[in-house]
Amino acid sequence: MSKRCVALLSGGLDSMLAIRLMQEQGIEVEALNFKTLFTCCQDQSAQAAHDLGVRLTVVSQDDDYLELLRKPEYGYGKGANPCVDCRIYMFDKAKRFMEQIDAGFIISGEVVGQRPMSQKRTDLEVIAHHSHLDDLLLRPLSARVLHPTLPEREGWVDREKLYGFVGRSRKELIALGKKLGLRSLPTPSTGCALTEPLFSQKVFDLIQIQPQARRWDYEVLRQGRHFRFDAETKVMVGRNEAENDALKYAHQLPDAASTAYLYPANFLGPFALVAGRASEKAVAFAAGLLLKYGKFEGPGEPLVEVVQRDQPSRQVVAAVSDAVETARTLGSEPTSRRSQQPI
Repeated sequence: MSKRCVALLSGGLDSMLAIRLMQEQGIEVEALNFKTLFTCCQDQSAQAAHDLGVRLTVVSQDDDYLELLRKPEYGYGKGANPCVDCRIYMFDKAKRFMEQIDAGFIISGEVVGQRPMSQKRTDLEVIAHHSHLDDLLLRPLSARVLHPTLPEREGWVDREKLYGFVGRSRKELIALGKKLGLRSLPTPSTGCALTEPLFSQKVFDLIQIQPQARRWDYEVLRQGRHFRFDAETKVMVGRNEAENDALKYAHQLPDAASTAYLYPANFLGPFALVAGRASEKAVAFAAGLLLKYGKFEGPGEPLVEVVQRDQPSRQVVAAVSDAVETARTLGSEPTSRRSQQPI
């Protein structure tokens, strides 16, 4: 009899409930959190693991995850979120972890019909099959409306103590959380930036216009305003001091795709990166954006310091018109409106 399982823990209420239900049956739980470039709830999962008293292991995606993002077999949701493909990828990683620690099965907090993109009954079956888990994947919150899994059939888990939740209502889930003594009841959240409409535009911009984009290009999407200058060049402009620092740090990384770094020389304003070919027109465009989002009070002309790789630093005169004209042509911030839909 297996008394050990692996639980995917996002830090949300559903995954916490699934773990608590296993603990109620005396089953040891190893929590696993899957981190991608676009995940934004790591602190939440760590706090949840602490509250539940389980050990947490965090695993990250490999570079092949970007290929999944570019061409998901099961398509996108409302944003750039390839939820079914992502879950398959995630559970495949979990299966390897399960085998490494000699656990017997995997659990998750998925509820039938709760999320339209990845939790329809057929989606759950596809995910279990293509992650090569099949009936080693137990979903305790909806188990009683699904086919019995191996842990249930073998008596490792008492099916009668599991639940049959269906749909998007969270009222009964919240009541169960209180019944099971959970200290905090997290509010619903995907924890994934790929579901955010504006962020998705930036992602589709890379997928469509720069299909050769590398990991660095995707990592920097979370920082600043993004403007498409042409098919080869983008400009990123910080919105606050923290983003200015983040862009400067990104520029210094060994795999950086940025070719120029700009900052105001005689006025207050943001910093910017030029990724791709830093032509004179592209630099003038970036300088104009710094002036557009900065504050110049004179005297003289607004100057921007330009630091290009393997070249001496130089100053250029900034003109808002250079930025406004190009931005209007291509669709303004955060990136080209032509990139809203996947190919």
